[in-house]
Amino acid sequence: MRLTLQTLISHGRVARRMGLGPESRINMLRNILTGLVRHERIETTRARADEVRFYAEKLIDYAKKGDTNEKAMKMADFWLTEKDLIPKLFKVFAPRFENQSSGYTRMARLPNRENLDRAAMAVIEYKGNPFPPLFPVKRENELNLVNQLLKGYREEKAKLAAGQNS
Repeated sequence: MRLTLQTLISHGRVARRMGLGPESRINMLRNILTGLVRHERIETTRARADEVRFYAEKLIDYAKKGDTNEKAMKMADFWLTEKDLIPKLFKVFAPRFENQSSGYTRMARLPNRENLDRAAMAVIEYKGNPFPPLFPVKRENELNLVNQLLKGYREEKAKLAAGQNS
């Protein structure tokens, strides 16, 4: 998003303009959030992914309160358009994230869409999902310069410590 005068001066606008109005925006976010809970990883535009991320994290916060909490059930019932996902929210996601206080989602940028609009795309996912990772695991390479310097430093430090002890 470019910083322009319009983005710096909000004039009471708190949310992005998406869809045809406030009701359309909420319905779009509900559908994206429902898809995210069902599939645990979805591909959408970057603006929509960034916007739905806040609601996805709040939904997990409410789910961690348990299905006996009235407010948590109301929020799950409102945000999930498919009611068969409510048990998944409380029985799968809540135990998965019970030791975390925040940061339940991960967002990765994708290349722009190839059709006419060239929209910036992103993948948003819940952490700990059963899919292969978005980013490959970095292997520890012993041959790079930093690791060679650290290895030499540790060896030198060990020699100095052994010399002082004897």
